[in-house]
Amino acid sequence: MTLDPKTLGPKTPGPKMLGPMNWSYPTAVKFGPGRIAELADHAKSVGMRNPLLITDRALAALPITADALAVLDTGGLGRAVFAEVDANPTETNMKAGIAAYRAGKHDGVIGFGGGSALDLGKMIALMAGQPASLSVWDLEDIGDWWTRADAQAIAPIIAVPTTAGTGSEVGRAGVLTDAATHRKKIIFHPKLMPAVTICDPALTIGMPPAITAGTGMDALAHCLEAYCSPHYHPMSQGIALEGMRLVFENLARAYATPDDLTARAHMMSAAAMGAVAFQKGLGAIHALSHPLGAVYNTHHGTTNAVVMPMVLDFNRAAIEDRLTRAAAYLGIADGFDGFRAAVMDLRATLGIPENLTALGVRDPDLDTLTAMALEDPSCGGNPVALDAHNARALFEACL
Repeated sequence: MTLDPKTLGPKTPGPKMLGPMNWSYPTAVKFGPGRIAELADHAKSVGMRNPLLITDRALAALPITADALAVLDTGGLGRAVFAEVDANPTETNMKAGIAAYRAGKHDGVIGFGGGSALDLGKMIALMAGQPASLSVWDLEDIGDWWTRADAQAIAPIIAVPTTAGTGSEVGRAGVLTDAATHRKKIIFHPKLMPAVTICDPALTIGMPPAITAGTGMDALAHCLEAYCSPHYHPMSQGIALEGMRLVFENLARAYATPDDLTARAHMMSAAAMGAVAFQKGLGAIHALSHPLGAVYNTHHGTTNAVVMPMVLDFNRAAIEDRLTRAAAYLGIADGFDGFRAAVMDLRATLGIPENLTALGVRDPDLDTLTAMALEDPSCGGNPVALDAHNARALFEACL
């Protein structure tokens, strides 16, 4: 039997792989329908006696949140909730949450919801016990800035995702928007990894179709960009590839049949896998999406989906062979072109806007957006180096 090398896995990188690297894999995950019933027990196991549940305004009014609070209350942990969470949370939301945390004398945070609630919950847990002299922006994911924080003052965190996309439930960072500059910044600390994550796919059944679509495409973007990143991380590489398979096989099912618990469970797995995988790196999809979300308040995952095919075209010369191998694994014919076509078919099925103009971005300041994209940490993981000229052209192509 003759093996076609194009059907095999990614080629092993050369000497660059020999340098020092830091790899991290995630936390205890309690996975399966109905696991939300264990919330109080897990909160107690990490030392919480008076937790504050962080969620968004819309979710706060839904039965799944009332049920989670009832579990806490029955377990003797109260039912305190903070819901002043914007779609792209800012330091204003964080300060309000810290005030609520301190006023209630809470001793831990439960992030309950999508990426916005989970990320803001992490920021509140991180900053509520820090001295007033330390700004959250002093802990941006740059070098060893995280060491500026008092690690002992960081409150324990439990994450309960109710969407399947962000993967923040298995990550050591959160995204926060600087309201003054409209820039999204990644805030990092090892202790932002939730102590326990409850992945209960039943909680995602009530997601509106547009949120199912946008968050699911976010999971695909995480897996895709991690897989295409030029950095060496073979564990993440394998997880990214399998995560893409789960999305292609289950997202349309979850969108069309919201109560398909199997599809929902696979998507919840793919979301966590994407966040684990992108330790390997992200790229231009996120470098463009972050400033667009910060300036125009677009949904992050939906924005990723809008710019995805244009970024694939932009990176084609660097990723064609790799995506040809991925397509073979995924059962997609015609290599790169087939993979791109599969992305376009999935976007059409999910009702994703065709371009940024259709998304609602009007008369953008491309020079400012370009500068913001080049500053974004995701920029460095793109297979084709971004500069002021080609990044601006990429924004133009997305319009």
